[in-house]
Amino acid sequence: MSSDRQRVARMRRLAVRALDAYPLVDRELRFIADQENATFRVDATAPDGRDRFLLRVHRPARHGRDIDPAAAIGSELDWLAALRAGTDLPVPAPFRTTDGKLTTVAASPGVPEPRVCSVLRWMDGRIHSAAPRPVHLSRLGSVMARLHNHAGQWRPPPGFVRIRWDWPTFFGDTMVYGGISAAGVWDLLPGDLRRRFARVASGMRRVMTHLGEGADNFGLIHADLHLDNALFWRDEVRVIDFDDCGFGYWLYDIAVSLWELRYRNDYEDFRSALIDGYTRHRPLPPGGLAHLDDFIATREVAFGLWFTGTAQVNPVFRAELGQMQEDIGRSLDTLSRN
Repeated sequence: MSSDRQRVARMRRLAVRALDAYPLVDRELRFIADQENATFRVDATAPDGRDRFLLRVHRPARHGRDIDPAAAIGSELDWLAALRAGTDLPVPAPFRTTDGKLTTVAASPGVPEPRVCSVLRWMDGRIHSAAPRPVHLSRLGSVMARLHNHAGQWRPPPGFVRIRWDWPTFFGDTMVYGGISAAGVWDLLPGDLRRRFARVASGMRRVMTHLGEGADNFGLIHADLHLDNALFWRDEVRVIDFDDCGFGYWLYDIAVSLWELRYRNDYEDFRSALIDGYTRHRPLPPGGLAHLDDFIATREVAFGLWFTGTAQVNPVFRAELGQMQEDIGRSLDTLSRN
């Protein structure tokens, strides 16, 4: 058995143990992916009938070295529950354990440490990232603005803990990637790419200091709201994968949605569509889009660090690492010339 298949088999055994904490019977598991989290589709019978679920086996230290993962994941699910209760936005529904908890902890031989696990009701829909049209960005922008509107007025419960997407998280030693501290991942970067990242870090220190963290610029954001995390179902846009949600710049959320489209010939059409959809429900932050490219560059750095760290433990990422780093370097060079 290959090392990949062995790793998946170990995670599957842990997933089965985690599901014992939930009121689900006649369970059928199907492996989805082992990237940021190990994820499984679960077809099972719940107390309210047969349904489909998403089981997530969360990576340790996913939310930073100093944050309790159970508290962080529980806080993500608190926001999802609040969105479902206080808006008509279609977001995943948390599914509680038999004893009413939002998460459980499971362990299994071959997995180095116990893992926090969570279950969500499954959401159907189509992903349009492979062949997007401006209308998809317009609808995504509308949903994002409504998420921001909710976040701006919602008061999180006591004990709410999420990542702060600030300068130390993006460029310091807060995060852990592939079991390696962020500072350690910086040391793994090729010298020329590390210098490019350092230039972005220096510029963003000035930008973030200028913007500050007032409510007009900074709040609870999704932080990963690109087209791969939007399910289009009839007239709805169903936002999924809140795993990165935390406190950050509203403009960063906008930048993430445009990040992978930035070098298309029709990019301006996508940008205009996203902003049109957004401003139908919410004004842009003060200063508008003046720092949009700065936040796109920040996303490139964040993605590059994550990919480089993950490649140390994931053979699929390792095979693509060199090309990915070259692509990010070219992207940052182009952004710096604009």
